[in-house]
Amino acid sequence: MAGGVWVFAEHRDGSLRKVTLEAMSAGKGLAGLLGEELAAVLMGEGVAPLADTLAHHGAQKVFLAQDSSLAKYTTNAYATVLSQLVLQNQPSILLFGATAQGRDLAPRVAMRLEAPLASDCTALSLDEKGRLVATRPIYAGKVIATVLAEGSSQMATLRPNMVPISEPDSLRKAEVVKVSAGPSPEGIRTRILEVVQEVAGAVDLAEADIIVSGGRGIKGPENFAIIRELASVLRAAVGASRAAVDAGWIPHQHQVGQTGKVVSPKLYIACGISGAIQHLAGMRSSKCIVAINKDPEAPIFKVADYGIVGDFFQVVPLLTEEFKKLLVEG
Repeated sequence: MAGGVWVFAEHRDGSLRKVTLEAMSAGKGLAGLLGEELAAVLMGEGVAPLADTLAHHGAQKVFLAQDSSLAKYTTNAYATVLSQLVLQNQPSILLFGATAQGRDLAPRVAMRLEAPLASDCTALSLDEKGRLVATRPIYAGKVIATVLAEGSSQMATLRPNMVPISEPDSLRKAEVVKVSAGPSPEGIRTRILEVVQEVAGAVDLAEADIIVSGGRGIKGPENFAIIRELASVLRAAVGASRAAVDAGWIPHQHQVGQTGKVVSPKLYIACGISGAIQHLAGMRSSKCIVAINKDPEAPIFKVADYGIVGDFFQVVPLLTEEFKKLLVEG
């Protein structure tokens, strides 16, 4: 049956990404308005157990594509399988997380399908004709645009932490449709040899509820230890400005901004970050922004909910100690 709202189920280390569950919640609302089914597309190797979790979060159908060629994500393999699946079934809407993987895969699939794609959306709805209406920031977050998608298989990537995850129903079951997944070997142009994680168990920046970021004002790479200590206490992710990354103080995967990761945590603590437009574009949709900077004229204070004018080396250690006391007492 043609139609339906589909969610690409991104996963890592045997677990679904948080943004996938957020997309399931958004998709469930859209499917209800359209009167169509909610489905998920699950790809990989040995990922079948995740179908139950998708069912608990509203999936009525799970398309399961398992093959050794899909064990690790590669653009061509995933785009080939997903594009063929969409062409065969013609869903009304296809949602992805606006993660590194989603931002890589969604445009490739949209190109192959000649389908409309709204990227980095903060909200999704339908117009009176049932067409997808996407809300997304443009011009480095200075303007909020409303985009109307027309055509079959309308597509969107959803920014993490923008949609609450609905309560799962452990009794819910989904029809699992096994997909012949093997793309031709000649169609796979890249091969993943090894995946190296910087720190085992580190909080993922894109999905973190709390982020503590450092910029040029922390003076050097050794002082990210102060950032990491506060982040450890708060169980937060560590972020950085482009200036800190360009200086070689911290790897690029920590960069928040227009050319880094766009994040929307519940709490964003900016330490020694002036607030250049490039950085603001990556974090201004955070629910609460706390800025710590010794320059009272720093642009970051214009978007901050709370500002502390003071020396990073004095303020942050004090905050760390106070949070330790609060968390112990709590």
